[in-house]
Amino acid sequence: MTNANLQARKTKVIARGQGNVYPVYVERAENSELWDVEGKRYIDFGTGIAVCNTGHSHPKVVNAVKEQLDKFSHTCVMVNPYEVAVELAEKLVEAAPGESDKKAIFVSTGAEAVENCVKIARAYTGRRGVIAFNGGFHGRTNLTMALTGKITPYKNLFGPFPGDIFHAPFPVACHDITVKESLKAIENLFKVDIAPTDVAAIIVEPVQGEGGFYAAPAEFLQALRQICDEHGIVLIADEIQTGFGRTGKMFSFEHSGVEADLMTMAKGIAGGFPIAAVVGKSDIMDAPLPGGLGGTYGGSPVACAAALAVLDVIKEENLIERSKQIGALFNERLSALKSQYPDLILDVRNQGSMIAMELIVGGDSEHANTPLTQAIIGKAAQYGLVLLACGFYGNVIRFLPALTISDELANEGLDTFTDLFKSLVDA
Repeated sequence: MTNANLQARKTKVIARGQGNVYPVYVERAENSELWDVEGKRYIDFGTGIAVCNTGHSHPKVVNAVKEQLDKFSHTCVMVNPYEVAVELAEKLVEAAPGESDKKAIFVSTGAEAVENCVKIARAYTGRRGVIAFNGGFHGRTNLTMALTGKITPYKNLFGPFPGDIFHAPFPVACHDITVKESLKAIENLFKVDIAPTDVAAIIVEPVQGEGGFYAAPAEFLQALRQICDEHGIVLIADEIQTGFGRTGKMFSFEHSGVEADLMTMAKGIAGGFPIAAVVGKSDIMDAPLPGGLGGTYGGSPVACAAALAVLDVIKEENLIERSKQIGALFNERLSALKSQYPDLILDVRNQGSMIAMELIVGGDSEHANTPLTQAIIGKAAQYGLVLLACGFYGNVIRFLPALTISDELANEGLDTFTDLFKSLVDA
């Protein structure tokens, strides 16, 4: 079996809209390494888009899943519930930032978690409007596409979208968008498009994922909390990509000292098993009537068992502290590359192990080097790397190493990345 053969078969039967970055078909994976069907090894700097924070096939996660499968695989938590779901809810409520009493619900995907946050906020407030931010990404369902602040590829051809969704600029210092300007834009929305008394929620990623790995300044999140408190608006933290130790805290909002009213959890929650959650203040979470929230596969017992194992691994292996160490290592190595190519690399930034390198042309911060970014991603597999791009203009290389990666393997991958980068720019 070859990668080319599988790609040809895939093209015939899977719609082109569900494309793949690499024509590389994985046969097995362990921790931070993948091997394809042809036996080639890759260092994985993508972890399934921040899903395998505890590495591929962590033994503790695998064993937990096997043990649960020996018992049962599904009964539907809304029909015949089970202890593993209750235990996971208890632990997620405990892990969520802030001192408020909290409750949780389980769904299957991050997009479902976002949609349920909006439903809960609307039920609680009796209001209709939701404010999101330019460059934000919240999912691929119709409502979450409307919330997403980027057209291509997520929204192109898919309209119309739900109404009562409004966008404001997200503060990005390296592109001269200040916190003051972002807050002013929200005030302008209140004067021009929707009264604050009609706004149910403001949703924000503490670090924009698809938008370019821009971290929201603490003062911005604190100001959003103040605006929401002043006007009775629900503050939603979209922690889907930032959660479970990825940013050097359990959740990124902890960096700002802000407690959100509702928060989404997915991706890194269960080491690759599909489950997502909403955790929020109890009085807000209880606003919907019984039967108003749920889903057939939400809170899968197998995924719940995996998630409990992930939480144990994060604690036992001190992965939150390890996330900081990995981020510092990547920042140091990539910053050294930036010093050699200041006209091509605008910025190297990280919050924990959520790491980015933004590429430009001629030292111009407003001239995105999308072609170079695409070339790096396109050639990465030849060098035995898995890399991902992001950014409003697709000019950001993002690094999402497993929090279990060794320094030795991280440095090997960074050496390879440096070789790849120089092969393209020094040619």
